[in-house]
Formats: sequence, structure tokens, C-alpha cells
Amino acid sequence: MTNQQNFSVFFRETTKQLFASFALLAIFALTLPVGANAQQMGAKQASASNTVLKPLTQEQKILHVLNRLSYGVKSGDVEKVKQIGLDKYIEQQLNPEKIDDSTLEAKLQKFDALKMSNTELFAKYANPGAILQAVAKQNGLNRKDLQGMRRKNQDAKNDATAMTNGGAMENDAMESGEMKKNDGGAMMRKPDANVANNNLLANLSDEQRQQYQEQVRELYVKYDLRRPAEMTQQLNSSRILRAVYSEKQLQEEMVDFWSNHFNVYANKAAVRWYLPEYDRDVIRPNAMGNFKDLVIATAKSPAMLFYLDNFQSVAPQSNKNNGRNIERLTQMAEDGRLPERAKERIRKRFPNATDEEIIQRLKQMQGVAKRERGINENYARELMELHTLGVDSGYTQKDVQEIARCFTGWTIIDARGYRKSVERMIDGGDNNMTNAALRRQGFPDDAESGTFYFNEKQHDNGEKIVLGQTIKSGGGMKDGLQVIDILIKQPSTAKFIARKLAVKFVSDNPSDAFVNRIADAFSKSNGDIKTTLRAVFTDKEFFAPENYRAKIKTPFEVVASTLRVLNADTNASPQMQNLLNKMGEPLYGFQAPTGYPDTAQDWVNTGALLQRLNFGLAVSSNRIAGTKVNLTKFAGTQLDDKQAVMDKFINVILNGEISPNTKTTLAKQINQPIPEPTLANEKSDDFMMENTAMMQNNIGNAGNGRRGQNQQTRLLPPSGNAEVNKIVGLILGSPDFQRQ
Repeated sequence: MTNQQNFSVFFRETTKQLFASFALLAIFALTLPVGANAQQMGAKQASASNTVLKPLTQEQKILHVLNRLSYGVKSGDVEKVKQIGLDKYIEQQLNPEKIDDSTLEAKLQKFDALKMSNTELFAKYANPGAILQAVAKQNGLNRKDLQGMRRKNQDAKNDATAMTNGGAMENDAMESGEMKKNDGGAMMRKPDANVANNNLLANLSDEQRQQYQEQVRELYVKYDLRRPAEMTQQLNSSRILRAVYSEKQLQEEMVDFWSNHFNVYANKAAVRWYLPEYDRDVIRPNAMGNFKDLVIATAKSPAMLFYLDNFQSVAPQSNKNNGRNIERLTQMAEDGRLPERAKERIRKRFPNATDEEIIQRLKQMQGVAKRERGINENYARELMELHTLGVDSGYTQKDVQEIARCFTGWTIIDARGYRKSVERMIDGGDNNMTNAALRRQGFPDDAESGTFYFNEKQHDNGEKIVLGQTIKSGGGMKDGLQVIDILIKQPSTAKFIARKLAVKFVSDNPSDAFVNRIADAFSKSNGDIKTTLRAVFTDKEFFAPENYRAKIKTPFEVVASTLRVLNADTNASPQMQNLLNKMGEPLYGFQAPTGYPDTAQDWVNTGALLQRLNFGLAVSSNRIAGTKVNLTKFAGTQLDDKQAVMDKFINVILNGEISPNTKTTLAKQINQPIPEPTLANEKSDDFMMENTAMMQNNIGNAGNGRRGQNQQTRLLPPSGNAEVNKIVGLILGSPDFQRQ
């Protein structure tokens, strides 16, 4: 039995068990390979009948290019490519800087967060922790009081956890800034800061809680603050709008590709504040440039530094120096020689502290200094394993350690943005304690919150050996840059990037010969991304007939291609984002550093296909807030003949290419009632995802991916012709539309 047959049997049987009443989905299961590679279907069918697949026609080549280099075919695209020529179209897409995208840019003007620096974002979309500090300050609470509240709340949580799961304690790796060293970068979820603050409120009386909430409201009004979630919504909306409306389609495909290759997770503490800059200044400008520049940009990005904890990676010697300074101050305090200025700084942090209490505080600080943060290896490991060389490429644990030393001191100024937020809300900007702490760490006084900074004091300046090459001592920041240069030039890097691009644009299982040809183009061009992509699109394997309509769309591609093919008018509302989440791909919502995968086996399963079908029905019926389609523009006025309407939309949506099985299924179903979309059914989601590839690979269960799937999505009442809506929704949910 072939992989495709195994997959079809699995899908048919599980579909019968889960959705016995959804006959349509069960029949569709027979035509879509699940768990196997989609492109194998055509090749195996040809082999079984001893026939050779015909070369692609010119029109099929155009459709193939439009489906692979863009987010799907929209009205007029085929004619446009025919007019200018296929080769010229590809070359245009390889040079996005020459393409006018003013229509899209006008749609993006309303997103103010996307134009702000990290410093401005921390000030406008204040970190809830900073707001808590400001309110505490207003109420005469110091850090000890807040820590006591947190401990009390954590003790209560621990007791509850022990009662519910036999005492298994969650290791909050995010809070400590540490991740397990040997799990390939698997990361645990950091609770949202708003949730943490709400938990703290549970320790207050009703009167105190009401007072706290009122003070928070006053701060939001007084300083015109906004909720941090709005930042992420704006960025996600812009990503969807770009995929739907941009004329620079290949660039958008590459932005998505690199965003997953250099993945960061929005729900890890302060990462969400860094995402607008990450997209705008790191990924987007380098997506079609030089790979080395892209790696350097991500290495210096606060989003990556925070996500992989490198902002906390310091040479042990720097901790020792800090500890000695505190030890000296403690000794001076015990001898009665501590300057009054130093006492006043401490009393700002601990109001009304006596001399004896100051000594105790200094001893506590001394104890903290002894618990060295030290060197963090997370970024070093992922830089080799996921960003450059790939898995099993010959590096050793010693190489990881040496590279980690090279990147010590690559950090972020005021990484959580408290200084910028608090200075607006406390005593007209009096935030001397934070500023003094930053100075002690070696940061300049004029440093902007949330920006990259190389801290010489925290860097390990000793000699290092990376992949057999010596990096001389005293190099400072150049150590990290030299590491990147070494890694980029490795043959393993060229082959790793070549294979990922081949999987993205050609086949789930590209041939080794094809990968080698692409790797050769990458190496000879010194990592020029345009040159490498040109080699992909001009290679004979790109247009091989077995690769035509053989890739399975990711959920993001389903959303974008659906809206494009129907010429939808959309604002990419939060409701649209929630539906994307429910299909399993919340943007910036994959916890592990690997990013979302791009093969059929990771995306096609019973629950996922039902959500895709429901999405198609919701779009065609105009049930998603902020999104409108006009189907009569395609169908005309003759709506009584259902078969004619179906044929019309098969041409519009599938360019007339539909499998006999799918067409037969659609013909049977157009006269049958369709169940109400279950987009808000929380319980079925959990059941649907069991024992599927998506669950096993942690897709849809990663951070806000799972939260997004369980989130209620309010649908609008349907509008338009119900029969036409149903026909269009069924075609959009068909296996044929899931392929590209």
C-alpha cells in the first residue's frame, strides 16, 4: 500500500469517527493525500498506469508560478503574465524595490504601531508590569511589598497545582530567562503579563482591587496608553493585508519564509513589543538581500535576543566585578563609611530604611550577585542548528560553548521597557533608580529602552575556537560577527538553506541533485538571496509535472489565497486573525525556534480540513467582520442553474482544473444542506486535534495557537444568495483548492 493510500485510509476512517454526519468531508478525504507528500500522487498514478506525465502547458506554467511565487491567483493575473511574459514576471518579482505598491501602502497608514520605535512602543503600549509599579508607587508600596504579593500568589498557585496534578510543578523557564539546554530549544509558555497582574489582584480586598483598577484606568486616560495586544493585532493585520493586496508577492512569500526560519514567539514576555521592528527593520528589508546581512540583523534584533535569552548572556567575570562592588559598599555600610548619596539612592528604592536595614538590603543584593547569570547557550545552538548549518552538520557542544562566549554582551537596553513606561507615570519622570542600575551595568545615560547594545563589560574577551578556526582575544563585538562569517561560508549552510527553499517553492521531497544546484548558486553568489531564488525558478525541477499543484497550503496561504481569488475587501480584522488561529497558524505564535513547518504531513488532518471548509463557508457567506465578497460579480444573474453556477466558480477559483472525484462530490452536495460552521466550538477542537500530526508537532498547541483555537469567534449573519454561498464555500474547502 502506498503512502498516499495509507494516508487516505487514515483520513477516511478518522473522518468517519469524528464527523459521521459530514459526508462531504468524508468523501473529500478520498481525494486529498494526508500524511504523505502531496506531489507523490501524480507520479504514483502515472507509474501505476505506465504513463509518463505530460510536460506543463504554457498556461499551467503561468498558474504554477502564480501559485508558488504569490499567495494565489487573483482576477486578471493570468492575462497580465501572458502580456508581459513569464520570465519577465519572475524577474519583476525578484526586484520588488522597482514595483509600485502605493495602493497597499495606503491601506497600512492607519497602523501607527508599525511606525514606532521600540522605545515609543514601550511608552505608548505600556508593559503591564510597569503600570503595576506606577500604581504601587502612588500607593506607597515598594518592591518588597510587590514581591510579597507575588510570592503569596505563587504559593496559592502552587498549592492548587499540587492538588490538581499530584504536585507536578511547572518550571517557568521564561521568567528565569533560562531554557533547557538539551531539548532542541523547546520552550515553555510565559503567562501573559495581564494575567499575572490579574492574579495579583486576587490578593487584594474588594476595596483595594477597585481602587487599583480605577488608578489603572486613570493612567490609561491620562497618558493615552493602549493595550499591548493592539500592537500584535496591527502587525498581524498588516501581514494579512500585504499577502492579499501587495504587488510584491514574492517578497511577502519570503518575509513569511524568513519569519519562520528566524522564528520568535510573541507570547514570551516582552517579545511582542519588539515584533513591529523585527518585521519592519530586520526581516522585510533583508528578505531579498544577502543572507549574511539577514543573519547579522536577526542576531542584533531585540526580538531574537530576548526570545533566545541572549540579552542575559554575560561573561562570568562581569558578575564577579559587580559582586565585588556590592561587597565593597556593604563593608563601607558596616563600618559606617557609606556616603549619604548612596544611602539616599537605596532609600528611594526602600523608603525610610534605617542604616541597619540598608546593610541588610546590601547583603541581599550581594547574595543575588553571587548567583551569576553567566553564559547562555540558547542562541549559539539555534544559530547553528536552525539558522545556518542545520541539524547533524558536524558541530560539537564545544562549538556551542565557544560561540556562546562570542555573543556575550550582545544585549538590550532596559529589555522589558519599564524605564520608558514608568518615567512617564512617576513623579514627572523621576526614575533615578532604574537609570542608576543601567549605568552600573555599563549602559550610557542616553540609551534608548528596547534597543540593541554591545556591552563591553559583559563580554568574554578571551580567545575562542569555532569549527576549528581561532578567534583572537580582545575582539569585542567583532567576535560574534566573525562567527557569523565562519558559519555562512560552510557548505552545510548553503545546502541547508537550499533545501528549505526547495521545500518552500517546489516539493516536500526535492531531489538531492536539485538541492545541490541551488546550494551551488547560493555559495557562488556569497549568499545572495535573489540569485539563489532565480536558480530555483529557472531549474527544470521547478516546472516538473509531478510538482504541479502538489504543495499543500498552510493556513496563512489558505486565508490569503481565498481573499485574493474572490477579490475580497478586507481589513484583516481580529475576527479574521482568530479564524487563522483556529486553523493552526497564529502569526508569531509558534513556541519552538523551528517556526511553522511547510510540508503536507504537518498541516493535513481531520480537524484542520474541517476548519478550512468552515472558513471557506464563512467567507463566501460574508460572515466575518471586516471582510466582504461580492459573488454576483462572478456568477452573474443566472443563479437558478446550480450546475452552471458550480462550473462558473470552478473556473474562477480553480481555473477549471478539478479532479473527477471532487467534481462528483460537489455535484452531489450542492443539493444537500450544509451544517452550520463550528468555528466557535471549543470542545470539538480539543477532540479533533488528538492523535494528529499537528498535535504531535505542537502546531495549534503552541502558546496562543491553542488559545486562539479555543477563542470564541462571533460570526455575522450570512448575506447574499445562500445557494451560491454554499457552492463557493464547498469549492474553497475542497482538496483541489488546498493544493498549489
